[in-house]
Amino acid sequence: MNIGIRAWRIGDSQNLVKALNNKKILDNLRDGLPFPYTASDAESFISLMLSSDRDKTYAWAITADGMAVGSIGAFRKDNVHRLTAEMGYYVAEDYWGKGIATNAVKLACMYIFDHTDIVRVFAEPYAVNVASCRVLEKAGFTFEGTLRKNAVKNGHLMDMSMYAIIKG
Repeated sequence: MNIGIRAWRIGDSQNLVKALNNKKILDNLRDGLPFPYTASDAESFISLMLSSDRDKTYAWAITADGMAVGSIGAFRKDNVHRLTAEMGYYVAEDYWGKGIATNAVKLACMYIFDHTDIVRVFAEPYAVNVASCRVLEKAGFTFEGTLRKNAVKNGHLMDMSMYAIIKG
């Protein structure tokens, strides 16, 4: 299987709809995504990513053999954190456990470190999302600590794990 990242295409909207109409995925993402997730939602998201400030938002479709099977993005912080970006990602459930997320994280970090002045990329998965924590570890991120009761998800206070990778 050929794994990659590429710019979003409006034609990816149906794959995005399929992936995001899955509570197992939504339960591990930040709030704000509609459920059910429609083709219109997907097209709006893709259009937003394609028109975003290219020095602040780095967003790609994760692909397997050219087909969009997930999403990955890194978002530049500002002020004293301007050389830092926060990363988020997901892969459709049918593609879990195949190394796709790990490879996508590596590719995204390689792009960011090679093409921007960003020196630190971090991610904050929910601590209970062991699979996502493992993806980051396999991609070279370092566990920096637990952010205790750092989020409210589905009505529950959640710990988050802080992972980061530094350029060089």
